[in-house]
Amino acid sequence: MESHLDKYNGIHPGLILERELKRRKIKKGPFAMSLEIYPQTLNEITKGRRLLNPEVSIKIDKALGWQEGSLFLLQAHYEINAAQAKLNVQQHPDTNIIGRSLFWDTDYDKIDWVKKYKAVIRRIFERGDEAQKREALRFYGKDKVREVTGKPTIKDNQLRVLGHAAR
Repeated sequence: MESHLDKYNGIHPGLILERELKRRKIKKGPFAMSLEIYPQTLNEITKGRRLLNPEVSIKIDKALGWQEGSLFLLQAHYEINAAQAKLNVQQHPDTNIIGRSLFWDTDYDKIDWVKKYKAVIRRIFERGDEAQKREALRFYGKDKVREVTGKPTIKDNQLRVLGHAAR
C-alpha cells in the first residue's frame, strides 16, 4: 500500500500525528473526544510514549481522510526499527577485549560493528593483540576474517588464530 506516509517509516506514528494536527490547527482534546478516546491517551500517543493500537489507528485515519491502516503500518515499521536497533546493540564483539584505544580516531560508541566489518577486521588484524584478534575471529567467523585479510591463516607470535585453537 503506497501512501503519502511512506517517507515516515520508522518514526513513531504519534509524532507524525502531532505534526499533522498542528498543520491542520486541530486541538488534541476535542479531536480525541470526537474519536471517543481519552484525551490523555491521544496525548501519550502524540508524545511517542504509547503504542498505537489498530482500533485507534483506524479512527484517526478515517478522521484525517488517510487510507485505512496507514498509521498502524507506521506503528509496525516503528516497532520493527526499534527491534532491529535493539539487536544491533547486542550485535557487537566483546568491547572489554576490543578496547577504545584501537579505534582512537573514531567515535567508538557509533561504530556499526556489522556493517563496517571490513574496516574493523582490518584495524584489529593490523594493530590488535592476540586477544583482540581472537575476539574478532569469534565474532565475525573464519570466513569473514579470511575474506578481509586475504590470508588462509593469521599468525601472531606463533599463535595460529585461524583454523585451530591456540595450544
